[in-house]
Amino acid sequence: MKGPYPEIQGGGSLILAWQVRNKRVLVVGGGEVAAGRIVNVLNADAKVLVVSPRERLNEEVAYRIEQKQVDYIDRKFEPSDLDGVDMVLTAVDDPEASTQIYKLCHEKKIPANIADVPPECDFYFGSVHRDGPLQIMVSTNGNGPKMANIVRRQIAASLPNNIGAAIQKIGVLRRKLRKVAPLQEEGPKRMQWMSKVCESWPLDDICDMTEEDMEVLLGYYRPNCIPSLEEVRLSEPSGAYNGPFLI
Repeated sequence: MKGPYPEIQGGGSLILAWQVRNKRVLVVGGGEVAAGRIVNVLNADAKVLVVSPRERLNEEVAYRIEQKQVDYIDRKFEPSDLDGVDMVLTAVDDPEASTQIYKLCHEKKIPANIADVPPECDFYFGSVHRDGPLQIMVSTNGNGPKMANIVRRQIAASLPNNIGAAIQKIGVLRRKLRKVAPLQEEGPKRMQWMSKVCESWPLDDICDMTEEDMEVLLGYYRPNCIPSLEEVRLSEPSGAYNGPFLI
């Protein structure tokens, strides 16, 4: 019999949004796989150090170095490269060297990803769809990266074209709401009210919402009402809200 709670399905990964802003990430290697890893961590605002002999750099990695988007050391990996590093990504065609790097990272408790060697990975890279603040990752837990890419494309094709822009606007509204209702005990009400906005407003209306519309909409937070965008704009004929719910 099934229990009242979700059944445990072992063998998965804990999928997280890892915040690496301003963290030091070491990338060992300069080929195509390294290029993809570099883009991933630069998009997350990490500080990247690439270690690889110059003759092994592909055009994209060489471009990142030339544009000073990453720091660079022109040689093979040395153990001292791990000093002060928060994360290590290796992408070299040398299994023995990769294993040695992983062992050193393990000793120093530095999380590492060894490309194409799942048993020597503390975390995996999935196939990611990006649209502004929206990120969707599909992981096969190292079983089939190509299949992850196929699934990711299918998911992306089913999303509305304006979903990223709508999320951006909701983020702005949410930050404004925290200024209106900053107290910790208001957290549940804030979340409930924001949920109602997301559920009741069409994506097009969310995208069309201006800063002025947001200020008026926030006037409905205290009475816990969710007007439509049309109602919001009828409340601001002169660009300022004069209705009964002004905070």
